[in-house]
Amino acid sequence: MRPDVTRRADLRRPRPLRTGGVVACAALVVALTGCGPVELATPDLDEADAATCAALVADLPDTLAGEKPVDTEPEGAPGAAYGDPPIVVSCGAPEPEDFRETADCLVVNDVGWFVPPSQDADNEADLVLTSAGYSPRLRVDVPAEYRPEGSAAVLAELASVVSAHLDLVERCV
Repeated sequence: MRPDVTRRADLRRPRPLRTGGVVACAALVVALTGCGPVELATPDLDEADAATCAALVADLPDTLAGEKPVDTEPEGAPGAAYGDPPIVVSCGAPEPEDFRETADCLVVNDVGWFVPPSQDADNEADLVLTSAGYSPRLRVDVPAEYRPEGSAAVLAELASVVSAHLDLVERCV
């Protein structure tokens, strides 16, 4: 024998169809576009570094680790974002707080990258990769969801752009 169950839906007030459609459309827009543009850093760059970063950004690949570009703001910020969650590329980044001249670096296609030791050791952590020994610096934020294959692809795909546009000040070993 089946128990008699009263559905909660039967006890609610009916909603106008138009309201339900608006909610459904809003949910669809969020699902398709994420939560809006990715906010990029706007570092205070001198004229030469600003020109270098602009040229680098113009030369970034059409996809990064298989991810397509996503909208960013503010317009003209020296960087780009790809995918959801976004992989964020920022030119003109400051030196990482935990960077030391004796820090280890990861060399991919002849470009050295500083990876904070705590992030490198934890495959579930987001990565903040910074081009080591280059001026201006390039910072790449890679969400943990892309590790490990995606982070390796990101570094390999950005190596030629870094080599072509940024000045090597000191080789990372």
